[in-house]
Amino acid sequence: MKCTLCPRRCGIDRSEGIGYCSSGDKIKVAKVMAHHWEEPPISGTKGSGAIFFSGCPLKCVYCQNHDISHGGVGKEISVSRLGEIFLELQSRGVHNINLVSPTQYADKIRDALDMVRGKLTIPVVYNTGGYELPEEIEKMAGYVDVYLTDMKYFSPELSEKYSRAKDYYEVASRSLRSMVSQQPKCEFDEDGIIKKGVIVRHLVLPSHRKDSINILDRVAEICGVDNVKLSLMSQYTPEFCKGEYPELKRRVTTFEYNSVVEHAMKLGFDGYIQERSSASSVYTPDFKKGENI
Repeated sequence: MKCTLCPRRCGIDRSEGIGYCSSGDKIKVAKVMAHHWEEPPISGTKGSGAIFFSGCPLKCVYCQNHDISHGGVGKEISVSRLGEIFLELQSRGVHNINLVSPTQYADKIRDALDMVRGKLTIPVVYNTGGYELPEEIEKMAGYVDVYLTDMKYFSPELSEKYSRAKDYYEVASRSLRSMVSQQPKCEFDEDGIIKKGVIVRHLVLPSHRKDSINILDRVAEICGVDNVKLSLMSQYTPEFCKGEYPELKRRVTTFEYNSVVEHAMKLGFDGYIQERSSASSVYTPDFKKGENI
């Protein structure tokens, strides 16, 4: 069957070859862990039950998870095994199931969630780079409680240069609308852990604060500042950048980051502002240790 799960629509029969996402037809997982470095309402005190899937429809030149998004590190598992992992994570007391880079396995993830329906009682978080087909996001209705989505770029020139996706904003903005239509308000439990809603992440890149400001303006127009939580990230780490991009070979400056934060506050967003100390490779999991896959 020709694959059309992501906006690339590469048309590869993944039972016979590898798609643009670097994935075949078997689910491949690089790491399973209780993740303590997500946003506070996701990680909480017990951690988020993160499942890092191998492959990605984006090819960001600065990806901190390069080993799995580009390199294909991971172990192939069955749909039934994925369902078992959901329940095993739940038994460890994590706050949620965190599907990291799930796009290329969305159909199989739904099958696995169907298998544990009635047994899985914690929220499901869809943790995506934002490059999603709106029609595929619509299929996740009833499966996903929380969308944790990137909005990376407004400029098509930047998205083409750094992620080979000139249509990134056009596609991601339509998918964001679908996410918000499914989960129009953020809901939290008594401990401040998110149960339902949409969190929009934006990573501020060096040299491109004006594009960040444009993205915040567009997200406010699409969603309304009261309907989503905004997560501004300062964790850009130049050591992950592959290729000749001199403008990306440094960290984000205090001026760049603070100017974006100030604009978010001016617009009235509520959410999470990352500490500058997060711009370090120490916060990237070791994907060579799969942990009980």
